[in-house]
Amino acid sequence: MKEDTNNIIEVRGLKKHYLKGKIKALDGIDIDIERGKVTVIIGPSGSGKSTLLRSLNLLELPTDGIIEFNGVDINGKKVDINRHRQKMGMVFQHFNLFPNMTILKNMTIAPMKLKKVSKAQAEEQAMGLLKRVGLADRANDYPSQLSGGQKQRIAIVRALCMEPDVMLFDEPTSALDPEMVGEVLQVMKDLAETGMSMVVVTHEMGFAREVANKVVFMDEGVIVEEGTPEEIFNNPQSDRLKDFLAKVL
Repeated sequence: MKEDTNNIIEVRGLKKHYLKGKIKALDGIDIDIERGKVTVIIGPSGSGKSTLLRSLNLLELPTDGIIEFNGVDINGKKVDINRHRQKMGMVFQHFNLFPNMTILKNMTIAPMKLKKVSKAQAEEQAMGLLKRVGLADRANDYPSQLSGGQKQRIAIVRALCMEPDVMLFDEPTSALDPEMVGEVLQVMKDLAETGMSMVVVTHEMGFAREVANKVVFMDEGVIVEEGTPEEIFNNPQSDRLKDFLAKVL
């Protein structure tokens, strides 16, 4: 793998096995995540999508394989994974906000602690991001005072406070009421337009079709097919993908 590549993440031979290899959650994944592009991972439940995403920043420790992030194999020995994680924003299904802190404190604590940013600077940046997602007036509220959609928008901009090189989204709308999904997807679309590198695991096929540069279809721990949204949705090659699309579209 060359350092002059336009890939921000390169994965080779990634495996995640449980029960001494009886369960193969990931079984030899090769994938390139291009810098400045949106890669969307789709597939049935249990196909390994979230395991793959969580392996990218070692929240899941792989059984085998190479994960190069900005040219460094972060799955290698003697790697300071926390330093690399600071450059990977992560948004989960459940918002993981600190319930005892205001929204502003939720957003400023990591930059102040990990990047030693001054309180004034962290708050200025946080307020700018809150304004961007239409929630500047909620800075002094607590998470319990917000709707699910608002919490997820906060979770996204909280990750952006660390100025990451890539954003990982693990089914960010699956825990939301249907009417709140749109407001979160809009923030993600806006983020994509800024040129942020993004990897998104989602069941939202409309988002995949509209926003992705590359769509990856997984099943049973392997990548079955990948291509542009046009190729995946309009001209699927494998019977497994055709069957999946027939059920979800």
